[in-house]
Amino acid sequence: MTEGLSFTASDGLRIAYWVDDFTDPWTAPPTLVLLHSAMGNSRRFYSWIPGLARHFRVVRMDLRGHGASEVPKPDVPLSMERFVRDVEELMDTVGARQAHLVGNSAGGYLAQRLAITRPERVLGLAVIGSTPGLSPSALEWLPLIEKEGLTPFLARTIAMRFDVERTDPGMIRWFLQQTGENDPAYIARFIGYMATQEWSAELPRIKAPTLVIYPGGETVGSANSYDTMGERIPDVTMVEYPHMPHNIADMMADRCVTDILAFLTARFGYPKAMP
Repeated sequence: MTEGLSFTASDGLRIAYWVDDFTDPWTAPPTLVLLHSAMGNSRRFYSWIPGLARHFRVVRMDLRGHGASEVPKPDVPLSMERFVRDVEELMDTVGARQAHLVGNSAGGYLAQRLAITRPERVLGLAVIGSTPGLSPSALEWLPLIEKEGLTPFLARTIAMRFDVERTDPGMIRWFLQQTGENDPAYIARFIGYMATQEWSAELPRIKAPTLVIYPGGETVGSANSYDTMGERIPDVTMVEYPHMPHNIADMMADRCVTDILAFLTARFGYPKAMP
């Protein structure tokens, strides 16, 4: 009921993904694609799977260069078009002409871009802590990461991401372990590239019903970007988690799942209540 698989993208890179399907065997559930954050991997959704995979065929991908997916060679330029194409090719691989897309932080960038460029493939869109592009202020992290190392930098600045007083220290240690397993040079390239991307002017092109869950105390970029999303996405539901820093998908996983299910039920009529 959980399968670890991979496919070869059209440029030859191997992409890892997992299928979690705990739906009733006699049904044909819709597909829901989960896209993780920068420096993360699909294991970061471990606590999301029980609530979602009972109602959807959940497909979670390790973004290229992250987790179990292959790291692009240093001389291969990064492009948003390639990242988004990976998502579309994943959908083709699992036989999903359309899917609901749920993206956390940088994963939400890819979900937004697919909803903008290929709206016919996106049924519903939910993004968590994900603005229309990474703030250029993130470029200031790069020399610090190079000087200190990725894990020490994240440990020193952990309050940017977690409410330390109310978060299990074990979760923070696990987060640091997970991020530390990535290739630091690639992560620096990824952050540097994403900090050059911005598409707020294109938000009106998103046609799918959209849920934006955002931290009221956003610490990665400007919280004003969420106001822009509320103003420009045509069919949008905005949900604030007051006072929280960036990593609400980790700290408040159960609430995120509850809000996503409530949104999909209200807009699409499923998942149906279980007997």
